[in-house]
Amino acid sequence: MTRFAFGFDPAWRIPLLVVGVSPGRAFVEVREGDLSVRFGPWSLRTPLSNIAGTTVTGPYAPWKAIGPRLSLSDRGVTFGTNARRGVCVRFHVPVPALAPGRFLTHPAATLTVSDPEGLVKAFGRSHET
Repeated sequence: MTRFAFGFDPAWRIPLLVVGVSPGRAFVEVREGDLSVRFGPWSLRTPLSNIAGTTVTGPYAPWKAIGPRLSLSDRGVTFGTNARRGVCVRFHVPVPALAPGRFLTHPAATLTVSDPEGLVKAFGRSHET
């Protein structure tokens, strides 16, 4: 298992803490066959085989990137702790993250981890046999 911390911008630590997101409760784990994301009270889990692609992205507008966000244009989810950089993970089959069950699913997730390139590499390694 490889764990990636979110890259918290100091200016957003307190506002994120108010909604339950702290460094101890925000991380991405890439395990054998599985992607797991914890973002305070929110979570996302999917098999690695559901990952269609990844892209390092950013910078972002803070009002579009900080906190748990839903894109109204494409239903993507953002778990954001900074406006600098992150990884957009696209899925073959949309996954739930912001709401329980299958009521609201997301075709992609943007994750503002502190090591975007490392996360992309971890996905590559996890698909090797």
